[in-house]
Amino acid sequence: MRRTALLASAALLTTLLPMVSAQAQPQAADDPAPVPVDRFEGEVPFANPPAGGIFTWGSDNDDPPTLALEARADAPEGDRVLSGTYDISGYGGFTHDFAFAEPAHDWSAHKGIRFWWEGRDNGKKVAFELKDGGANGEASELWTTSFTDDFSGWKQIEIPFTDFDYRTDYQPVGGIDHILGLTETWGYAVTLPVGVQGQFAMDGVELYGKADQSLRASVLTDSAVYPTDEGGTATVKISVATTGSAPIDEPVTVAYETAATGTADPGKDYTPVSGTVVFPAGTASGATQAVRVPTLRDKSAEAAETIPLALTVTGAKPPAETPQIVVDAHGLPYLNAKLPVKQRVADLLSRMSLAEKAGQMTQAERGAVGTGADVAAYDLGSLLSGGGSTPTPNTPEDWAKMIDAFQLRAQATRFQIPLVYGVDAVHGHNNLVGATVMPHNIGLGASRNPRLAEQTGAVTAAEVRATGIPWDFAPCLCVTRDERWGRSYESFGEDPALVDSLETVIQGLQGARNGKDLKDNDKVLATAKHFVGDGGTEYGSSTTGTYTIDQGITKVTRQQLEAVHLAPYKNAVDRGVGTVMPSYSSLDVLGDGQGPVKMHARADMINGVLKGRMDFDGFVISDWDGIDQIPGDRAFDVRTSVNAGVDMVMVPYAFREFRTTLMEEAQAGRVSEQRIDDAVSRILTQKFRLGLFEKPYADTSGASKIGSAEHRAVARRAAAESQVLLKNADGVLPLKKSQKVYVAGSNADDIGNQSGGWTVTWQGASGDITPGTTILEAMRKNSARLTYSKDASAPTTGHDIGVVVVGETPYAEGVGDVGNGHDLALSPADQTAVDTVCAAMKCAVLIVSGRPQLIGDRLGEIDALVASWLPGTEGDGVADVLYGKRSFTGQLPVTWPKSQDQLPINVGDTSYDPQFPYGWGLTTLTKVPEGGATTLKALGVAAAVAEKAGSEEAGRAIVTKARLIVQQKKITAAFAKPFADADRLLLTGRYAAAVERLTEAYRATTG
Repeated sequence: MRRTALLASAALLTTLLPMVSAQAQPQAADDPAPVPVDRFEGEVPFANPPAGGIFTWGSDNDDPPTLALEARADAPEGDRVLSGTYDISGYGGFTHDFAFAEPAHDWSAHKGIRFWWEGRDNGKKVAFELKDGGANGEASELWTTSFTDDFSGWKQIEIPFTDFDYRTDYQPVGGIDHILGLTETWGYAVTLPVGVQGQFAMDGVELYGKADQSLRASVLTDSAVYPTDEGGTATVKISVATTGSAPIDEPVTVAYETAATGTADPGKDYTPVSGTVVFPAGTASGATQAVRVPTLRDKSAEAAETIPLALTVTGAKPPAETPQIVVDAHGLPYLNAKLPVKQRVADLLSRMSLAEKAGQMTQAERGAVGTGADVAAYDLGSLLSGGGSTPTPNTPEDWAKMIDAFQLRAQATRFQIPLVYGVDAVHGHNNLVGATVMPHNIGLGASRNPRLAEQTGAVTAAEVRATGIPWDFAPCLCVTRDERWGRSYESFGEDPALVDSLETVIQGLQGARNGKDLKDNDKVLATAKHFVGDGGTEYGSSTTGTYTIDQGITKVTRQQLEAVHLAPYKNAVDRGVGTVMPSYSSLDVLGDGQGPVKMHARADMINGVLKGRMDFDGFVISDWDGIDQIPGDRAFDVRTSVNAGVDMVMVPYAFREFRTTLMEEAQAGRVSEQRIDDAVSRILTQKFRLGLFEKPYADTSGASKIGSAEHRAVARRAAAESQVLLKNADGVLPLKKSQKVYVAGSNADDIGNQSGGWTVTWQGASGDITPGTTILEAMRKNSARLTYSKDASAPTTGHDIGVVVVGETPYAEGVGDVGNGHDLALSPADQTAVDTVCAAMKCAVLIVSGRPQLIGDRLGEIDALVASWLPGTEGDGVADVLYGKRSFTGQLPVTWPKSQDQLPINVGDTSYDPQFPYGWGLTTLTKVPEGGATTLKALGVAAAVAEKAGSEEAGRAIVTKARLIVQQKKITAAFAKPFADADRLLLTGRYAAAVERLTEAYRATTG
């Protein structure tokens, strides 16, 4: 699923209320003189934090704008202006931070900030942001507003401080006060428009005017929605807060009145109230008074009804929205938890309007709905957090508070249908700092352990649900067929039988196949993705930006489609998976006459195969803006995807337009009522199964286990079992505690690198991004005689063995495609570290990566080689096998190529001559059986007996013994093909045939 990292300043520009740009007003007589902030004459340098100065930023290397101090005869102030050019695809802009070593600035005496802007009349919004409070400019609260560039030439933009809103889509830190204090201001930032090549010029940033109470005092309510049982009394708490938290110096009055503009009837559903609340001069900021609204009981069953409480404020800024009391829906059959789910769904569906049904089919990003008023306004069925879309601070408590606040908004709708909130927890609750981060799926594929996969799913589900999230966009059931794919690590492996065997993770996430456990506080709805063929896209076929393979075209015969890519989905459906997500990619089934068709548009696959032949009874959720990739206009994309079988559409920032268009298409008859009812029924069914109607809010009773020792023990074991020992000359591994060890390499001491993409943010990041144990830290627990030199520059003499930990830095999706700024070769720094250490002593090289890396000629100089994959936060698991606390047992889930020219290369290929074959994995602490061919013959007989008896445990043990014998031989092309085939046969229960193929491999290298 494609995600933004800072959640899209770009999208923020489209959602902020436009600020009215105006020419500068005359200065009032008692106003203080303007205070310059930036005149751009050179007094403020271009410099990065912690120094004070102006600097640029962006989502990738192309997005930061260019800046210059340009001499202009028409400069509004002085001789020079700040000018620049930009061409932004993600997000980008510039910041002026004040020096961290100096005190923050006090702007609280002023009315606002203003500056000159040279308009281009392009109709685009420009976001302007303040950095308030906190430790420094990069650890402060962000407050934002925007203005529209709908003019030409120079214009002075004035922005009162009261126009700034707290950013809800991204905050760098948390735990400050969520109040625009202005007594500690660290600077400002400008976010430039996206999707247009442009130029800008700016001059004369200054503070203007005098702050008065009506501008610095605000009246707030403790909530926007107040649900109450029929006959109950709602209590609305009204408070006053001030900029700078100073006491108010003039009285603030709040007149309140229940308005008859809601859906409840005064005198019948509630007792009207009115009055005035007064906060006298001198009242402390934060003071609160209460207003109570009694409701009446009328005994009839009915939907929820709303009672707006109108507030008229004098002497302060009023609340952003009118609070609403909601009399809860009651007495209707769909609310009866004792009725069968099917009956509850039918009753609720019969009551819903087209607008409400369309809303249920709509999923928006949390960053697009602000504080959540749009949830009720558009009857939204779902919200999600994209990668890196987190609350501030990023803690379990704040996740739960955020999601509960959104769920509260849904209570203001007619039938109070709860949201189903989704998140990409693809290797643990990876968006949450402090969560247990599991190895990525490629590592679990190396473990060959279905029970362990289920346990990792159970830990993930428990941590996700404890933060109020009932839905996980996992697991990925892709069968990766080309290591150049940036999503390779999201796959369990290249063989569908391996993927199939590890779908036990679905039971870990959901529990029982019939869905009876979904309502439990440690289970979540799972998502099988990406249907179908995403792992088989052809290199060079992608048309998405600079991607080379991700989201491209999968060209297969019907037989290949069934055998390789569809097979895992049948098992997922049989396991009761609740949702399925189509792929961004196109499917080209050779011979069917359709050519390549985007999966979001393939009715034959979604309606025909998934819902028809496989009898899938959950709902289909689109990928992030996935329908936009269907050729055609919005209306065409909407009707095509929905008619193809997509039930809920992920339209993160275009949710309003989607809902409106879907209603128009339905009213025009281009999407049938039956199709919409089917989609909504499927969605409601899962909401009822999850128990959301009875318990819409977070059950945080399991939050104490997030990142617990118990959970990390599962991740540690998974990390250990994912390690694949590719070479071990002279038994240099396991290490001995008595050895003096030299450790080097870029990935030895980097929790971000070893966790990979989809960790805290979409793309992941290097560095100390979340609590965990690096490989180096884990090794130090096992040996006091250890030297660490990241670049191998420290003296190498006097050491018994070197351990060099190298590999990739994090990436996600097509950003990581080979040819898109990535390749499969070690970086020059890593190559130097390997060469230096391995030339000086015996060495073990660990490759921390999401896919095989090309070793080439270096294999000869390396004594031991380990594929560590992306082990997650528990580096102790890696150290466990390095030091012999556990045996190396992992096997390659993908073929390890000799060169990039061989790609794609997969088990079963006619021509197959890899560096290491699929299924390869040496072991330690286990004695290899003796007897060679004679023993293999005996094992073949035993395997036939185990197969006939249906004994999986015995069959696996027998084939493993045979594999250990055969792995003593040299890898050749004649050896590799039957060896790899044997593992495929093992996974499908054909133990005798597996031993037979291993015997063939053994004979191939026996002279």
